[in-house]
Amino acid sequence: MAKKSSVQREHITMRDVARAADVSQSTVSRVLSSTPSRVPISEETRQKVLAVVKELGYHPNQYARSLRGKKTHMIGMMIADITNPFYHPMVRAVQDVAFQHRYDVMIANSDHMREKELLFCESITRRPVDGIIIIPYHLDDDDLDNLIVNTGVAIGAVGNHIQHPNIDVAYANDTKASYEAVSWLIKQRGHQRIAMITADHKFPVIIRRFSAYRQAMEDAGLTVPAEYVVEGDWSVESGKRAIRALLALPVPPTAVFAANDTIAIGAIEEAEEMGCRVPGDVAIIGFDDIPDAQWVRPKLTTVAQYPAEMGRKLAQALFERIDAGDDAPRQVFEVPCRFIERESA
Repeated sequence: MAKKSSVQREHITMRDVARAADVSQSTVSRVLSSTPSRVPISEETRQKVLAVVKELGYHPNQYARSLRGKKTHMIGMMIADITNPFYHPMVRAVQDVAFQHRYDVMIANSDHMREKELLFCESITRRPVDGIIIIPYHLDDDDLDNLIVNTGVAIGAVGNHIQHPNIDVAYANDTKASYEAVSWLIKQRGHQRIAMITADHKFPVIIRRFSAYRQAMEDAGLTVPAEYVVEGDWSVESGKRAIRALLALPVPPTAVFAANDTIAIGAIEEAEEMGCRVPGDVAIIGFDDIPDAQWVRPKLTTVAQYPAEMGRKLAQALFERIDAGDDAPRQVFEVPCRFIERESA
């Protein structure tokens, strides 16, 4: 029986401790941290957490902690979809900066799945690196705080939904850019029936872009019928499925704002296949300005982001943080977007 209990204890996680103590994982990590917490923790809470730690037999990953201050000359990078051309220049920029510091880069792909994002964090605990750059669609500040406390890893992230004081962030103001793109369809092209093809609304990026779309329509006094919002999955195929559904409506939209370029490209290809003229019958706008945006016919009107610039700034900040440790101030980089008018709208 004693051996069984020992095995069970080896599998106790910080999440188990947080659940038993009825506190967040970040609170547990701060209680167990050897460095002073920036967030005040009451003595009552601290004692409650420590009591649960003792009761469950939880042991932080001391091996990972012991590596703090020792260089591995390796950084990790987690992107959402390795097949999406949007990420390629970002990865290249990070690799270029890493090469200047004589570092290798380990690349992982999350497929927009929380399970794979958490698996990446686990791999960092098992195979320590000096820093990571991530595009988190599901991980939040608590998840990343837990990772920092247990590994001491330096982190840079894409997306201003990450607010952790020790994580550098690069982002594009896609809320403003989305609003301006939809407003352009209304004011410059005279469209009133505008649909949007989204991805899952649990993603922060979709929350921002969809909210901007709704706001632009509302500010123009235009309604958004429920059937004008179709959910895809970031892929070309989902763009094809969505445009088929939209164009089959009794009163189809005259314009479509797609959450990204791959969705928009699928929509263009399927609309043309159905005999609809783009932009004559339906105008289509994307987001990202991937290389395919200029190759598809008609060429895609879109909002350009600059992933290489985001990758370069984050990598430079990451190496500053690796050198300075906890003393490095948080850096936040807003990389401007640019509306590009082509042929599809």
